[in-house]
Amino acid sequence: MSTKIITVANQKGGVGKTTTTINLSHGLALQGKKVLALDFDPQGHLAPALGLNQEMGTYYLLTMGRNTNQERKFIRQQVRHSGRDSLWIIPGNRDTRGAQVDMSTRERPISYIRETLEVFPQNGVDYILIDTSPSLGGLQERALWAADMVIIPTAMEYLSNRGVMDLINTLKELREKHQWRGGLLGVLPTFYDETTKQSQQSLQNLDYALGDQVLPLIHRATVLREAAADGLTIFEKAPGSRSLKEYAQIVKLILRSKM
Repeated sequence: MSTKIITVANQKGGVGKTTTTINLSHGLALQGKKVLALDFDPQGHLAPALGLNQEMGTYYLLTMGRNTNQERKFIRQQVRHSGRDSLWIIPGNRDTRGAQVDMSTRERPISYIRETLEVFPQNGVDYILIDTSPSLGGLQERALWAADMVIIPTAMEYLSNRGVMDLINTLKELREKHQWRGGLLGVLPTFYDETTKQSQQSLQNLDYALGDQVLPLIHRATVLREAAADGLTIFEKAPGSRSLKEYAQIVKLILRSKM
């Protein structure tokens, strides 16, 4: 199997992108897959949520040349082991924002990130998961174009759902104007609370607009916040929990996907 790239994105913040990236990455690793998680969000939350330190790894990944063996080696040296079997990470921090400026200044092509990730041995990594920032710009568009499959987490609220439709339109433009060959794995409802009318209505709206593109939902759960604060995934923090079962279901969908 060649490396599959999954980009987790939504223009709206606070929808569970990092939580989703972390738990899907570890879930895939627990299934025996070799996984590399990349933090493209200048907030740099991915590493701390795994109990690791923020670093400039993403900045170097996106700004270094990759034409010489020395440059490619330096990029690969930014990879950190997560402390979990088969799961690695390239951490980011606020300097990641500088990488976006650099790409715009140098007018990097839409294929830039996809080509950059080719420095990693294609037989050494099964999945690369990319956590993106809550904005639509050069970095996110290139991260979307790099993807074989895109997952759009969305909190069950009106503004988050609007961001979903905007992002789906962006994917259509990438396909039409830039010959993107990936696909939308689905929209992932997060922070669902069956006791509130807002959650129920938001989910109904998604189902009506997108049908089978809506993935099985993730309930609002304190344990997910606690896990991130403790530097743990849900598979470590709460075995047997509903949250674990919900993310495990999405892992199975990824493994079955033909994208």
